[in-house]
Parts: sequence; structure tokens; C-alpha cells
Amino acid sequence: MKKILLLTHILASCVLLSSAQKRPVDVLIKSGNLIEIQTGKLLTKKIIVVKGKEIVGVFDESQAKNFEAKKVIDATGKFIIPGLWDMHVHFGGGDTLIQENKNLLPLYVAHGITAVRDAAADLSPSVLQWRKEIADGALFGPTLFTSGPKLEGYKSTWIGDIEVSTKEEVNKSLDSLQKMKVNFIKITDNAIKPEIYLYILAEAKKRGIKTSGHVPFALTMDEVSAAGLGSVEHMSYVLKAGSTRDKEISEKVMAGKLAYRVALPMALQSFDENTAMAVYRRMAKNGTAVVPTLSISQSTAFLDQDNHQNDAYLQYLGKGLKKTYEWRVTRAAQDSPDAITERHEIYFKTTSLLPLLLKAGVTIIAGTDAGFLNSYVYPGLGLHKELEHYVKAGLTPLQALQSAIIPGPTFLNQPQYGNIAAGKSADIVLLNQNPLENIEATQAINTVILRGEVYDRNALDAILEEVKKKAK
Repeated sequence: MKKILLLTHILASCVLLSSAQKRPVDVLIKSGNLIEIQTGKLLTKKIIVVKGKEIVGVFDESQAKNFEAKKVIDATGKFIIPGLWDMHVHFGGGDTLIQENKNLLPLYVAHGITAVRDAAADLSPSVLQWRKEIADGALFGPTLFTSGPKLEGYKSTWIGDIEVSTKEEVNKSLDSLQKMKVNFIKITDNAIKPEIYLYILAEAKKRGIKTSGHVPFALTMDEVSAAGLGSVEHMSYVLKAGSTRDKEISEKVMAGKLAYRVALPMALQSFDENTAMAVYRRMAKNGTAVVPTLSISQSTAFLDQDNHQNDAYLQYLGKGLKKTYEWRVTRAAQDSPDAITERHEIYFKTTSLLPLLLKAGVTIIAGTDAGFLNSYVYPGLGLHKELEHYVKAGLTPLQALQSAIIPGPTFLNQPQYGNIAAGKSADIVLLNQNPLENIEATQAINTVILRGEVYDRNALDAILEEVKKKAK
């Protein structure tokens, strides 16, 4: 009898010891198809382990016995990718639209977008506050990066800019932006002096701050790239860079002899692939990336064919934000038939440049221009449409997918993102279909894990429903 009791005690101790040796974690994902985003390889028979906001690691499924998870997700038949990033969004429209803009944040998460880069508008104080609240866990939304107010010249068209015209003003402005702890510097081309634009790039480079911007037509791509521009926003500037008349156009714009709306068609007519490839290779060498924002280009170019009044997505937007869309619609409606044809041609030409950029080694960073003013480019959904445009332009589904995952964290110097691996942020998306076969599969979202918190399909639908209620 004593031997039986002793054996029972030993067995019980072994069970307790085995249980105690299991590592407690929060989430364990099993039986899915993990897409290795750098190569496109499908990894099976793996488990993904999460504790808190961080990925513990990716292990062979035989290691599952070593973990005790609060939540186990059976990902059988699912395809697993890191969270998506939209690297060009806007929050703006004035103080009366602060709440409507804030309501957009959950839309990104509901669409698998776990981080966004705000590219400046007129609500920078609010955006900076949201960034902090999201980081502190007090506000629900994607991880938020921002430029703060952008830099422009005197009498800029846009509200909320920091206007600069001298080197002293640039230095003071950069000091101010650094105190705000902005994630990068945004510069646009509405009224800024070309020499001041180049000085901003040089000074920001000295300070170790990444820059992003429009490119003044009075400057060539070679000039701004050599000066250190980190990312070019929009494809019209890339088109001009491939013109055999690029320098001539810049000089005429500088002299006030040529307006943008004339210069761009001139660039289109004088585009030369050999010229373009030479410039694009120099961009790649200098580390100048491109954020295409094809979504807004396509939307505005083809307003004559689709006015978007029946878009179901409008139900998620407040009345004030929808009102800001009208200016582009009104402007497009005033175009002549020839102007409409011209904007179609420019769109098709600029989209055709994406494969050339990749061939030259230029990094493409996915961004949409979603937000106020930018008609029918919808926060959340817009990124999925952006990736579809990339594939139609000639990129593979993997290349399109990579553009929304890998280069954003690199640009912003955020190494804890962009991959599913040990030590990375637990931002993960489970898809019902394979995006490597069809890029539209990025919309077939089953589950989103944001900073370690799990939102299944029911939870994501509830988020969308709540945004819809607030929009009303």
C-alpha cells in the first residue's frame, strides 16, 4: 500500500512539474499558413506565440506543448501576414471636424491596418495627442506616426502649415518640430522657395530626420534626391523626372513662365524610358523612396465615369468629411473633354512607371492619401484598393503586399514592426484566402491582432457598426 501511495505521489509531482514548466503566454496561433513576407514562402506546421504586445516567437508545432496559452486560435485554412501599414493619410478639415476625424481611427484596424503615417494637415495638435493616447492604451486605433504641421512657403494655400522663407525660420521650425517629437518632416510645393526647400532637406539630414514631400516643379528629381529627400509623395513628380525636358521645365517654372497644369502634360509628351531609368537608379542610390498614392489619382482622374455617390463606404463617414470631398468633384466637373482625356492618359502613364521604379531599385511604400479633401479614397478600405492598383500596374501580389508591410517601418526607423518573428510587435492579420494568389484576398479578413489584442470577425464587424452609428 505504501508503494502505491509513493508511486501516486511521484506521478502527481511529475504532472505538476510538467505543468509548471509550461511557459504562460497570452495567444497561440496554430495550424495556419504563415506567409514569410520577405520571400513569399508559405510556412506550415508552425505556431505563433504572443505574450503581451510582443511576439515571443515562431516555433515548430511540436513545441506547442511547451506553452500554456490563455487563448488558442485555430488558423486552419487561414493565411497569416503582419499588420498592414498605410504610409500616407490625412486628418483635417478644421476644428469642427476633430471628432469626425477621430472616428476614422477604428476603420483602419477593422481593415487590418495596424499603423498609419499622418502626412500633415490642419489638426496636428489633435493628431499628436491621439498618437500619445494610442501609445498609452487610452485610445483605440492603429499605431500612429506623424509629421506634425508641414513646412511651406509664405501664403500657402493650406491651413495649418508652418510657413518659412529664410534659413533662420527653417532652423527655428525644425527645432519646434523636434520638440514635438515628430516622426518625420513633411514639405510641400505650393508656395515654398526652391532654395529653401533644398535647405530644409540639407538641415533635416544633418539632424538625422527623415523627410517626405511633394517636389517643386522648379526643381528636378535629381536635385531633391541628391539633397536627401526620403520619400516622394505622388507619381506626377516621378513622371516629370523621366522627361527629356525635365531641366527645361524646371527652369521655366522657376522663371514663372510655366504653370503646373501645362508643365505636367509637357512632361508626359516628352517622357523617355531610358532617361527615366537613369534618374530612378540615382534615386535608388540616394535612398529616395516613392509613395504612389494611386488611389487618389484614379479616383479623381475618372470622376467622369464614377461619381461614387452610391458607394456603400460613405456610411462610415461624417457629413463634414463628405462635404470636404466636393471641391475636387467640382473642379473635375469643369474640365473640358480634352482635359478629361488628358487626366486619364496621365493616370495610365504614371501607373505604368511602378515596374520601372522597382526595376531601378527604388523602394515603393504603400500609401493612399485617405482622409479629408481626397475624394472617395476611404480610410481603411483605400489601402486594399491601392494594392489592387499596384498589381494592375504590373507588380506581383507579393511585391504589392511587401510595399504595405516592410518599407514603412524601415522609413520610420521602427525595427519592431514589419515581420512575424521573436521580439516584433504583435500586429498580425489572419486572412481567409491567399493574397499571393489574388491581392483582393487582403480584404478577406478573419482576425486582426493589434498590439497583442485579438479581434475576431465578430469584433471587427462590431467596430464597423459602431463607426457607422457615430457617423450618423
